[in-house]
Amino acid sequence: MGLGTTCIRGGYKPENGEPRQIPIIQSTTFRYETSEHMGKLFDLEAQGYFYTRLQNPTCDLVAAKIAELEGGTAAMLTSSGQAANFFAVFNIATAGDHVIASNSIYGGTFNLFAVTMAKMGIEFTFVSPDCSPDDLDSAFKPNTKAVFGETIANPALTVLDIQKFAEAAHAHGVPLIVDNTFPTPINCRPFEWGADIVTHSTTKYLDGHAAALGGCIVDSGRFDWMAHAEKFPGLCTPDESYHGITYAERFGREGAFITKATAQLMRDFGAMPSPQNAFLLNLGLESLHVRMARHCENAQAIAEHLSSHPQVSWVSYPGLPGDKYYELASKYMPNGTCGVISFGCDGGRAAAEKFMKNLEVAHIATHVADAATCCLHPASSTHRQMSEDELAAAGVPADMIRLSVGIEDVADLIADIDQALDA
Repeated sequence: MGLGTTCIRGGYKPENGEPRQIPIIQSTTFRYETSEHMGKLFDLEAQGYFYTRLQNPTCDLVAAKIAELEGGTAAMLTSSGQAANFFAVFNIATAGDHVIASNSIYGGTFNLFAVTMAKMGIEFTFVSPDCSPDDLDSAFKPNTKAVFGETIANPALTVLDIQKFAEAAHAHGVPLIVDNTFPTPINCRPFEWGADIVTHSTTKYLDGHAAALGGCIVDSGRFDWMAHAEKFPGLCTPDESYHGITYAERFGREGAFITKATAQLMRDFGAMPSPQNAFLLNLGLESLHVRMARHCENAQAIAEHLSSHPQVSWVSYPGLPGDKYYELASKYMPNGTCGVISFGCDGGRAAAEKFMKNLEVAHIATHVADAATCCLHPASSTHRQMSEDELAAAGVPADMIRLSVGIEDVADLIADIDQALDA
């Protein structure tokens, strides 16, 4: 099926007389006739559900749709994008291991890696997404277990050269994990370019309506864990915390990664979304292919308008000819990138703050990738604790406006931007 059809029909196939919409199974527990039957579930010898902290039918049906959209073999939902990125890395890297990550990633993910997971004994090396193949190769260590990057970084809008990073990862026998939140599978499918694991903050475009937090992990089913068994003992040796199962042997490359993340990490951390949130996510997925086209159409028009505006000092948007990442974006996302634009107000911080005060249509909010246009001045909000020099070093200059373009009438959005800039 095409991606648009999959947005509507993927994951859930109702039989005769069954509900058209995915049912909300709002139950923490599931009843069985015998303890023997439940024992088979705990031993992963039979399919079924016993406790929603690990799995829930509603969540699994929505995860299956996202797996189809990405072209993967298995997927799981999590309670947030942060949880998805944590699980994806921690599923294969533990104390004493090393991970390479792009230094141009969402600040929350950077902090998760550089601070919190570092306290757990995992070392991270951060490299520029623009690094040469030789520099990338030199970052690997004998204990490197994964490489991580974002398709389009939030909010830097750098574009990851997926093939370059995938080739380096595979040359060293480790998987490439790609956060595909901004372009979504409608505009980019990282598995087609060599990625092995994809994550999402479903809170963003996949939901699209600021209704429910969530995350997702999708496995391509292509990485051969057993071929690198010495690197991945958690997948390739018996798990004594779960009946001695060897995941890579029992479930193969198509199912081992997600099964381990469910049976082990979700069991212990419990970062499961509610069935109600999964239901809301599925409603967003049904219009994803239509919304993404409109987001990109609106953002392209606004980026072009801003690039010639006398009150604007610079514009960053990977779909804009002349942008540093235009060529990479054209390669990996020929049908559009995302709806997020960064630009600078001529006049610095004071002009940017005045611009924000005069907006009438755009919401002032920390959220991005919403049906409604959202705007943020990081220097006076999310990054207000930083000095001018620190802001510049972090790639968030004091004049920077982050604009997440929604799906309203573009003429109204341009008029709102113009009047705020004129003020």
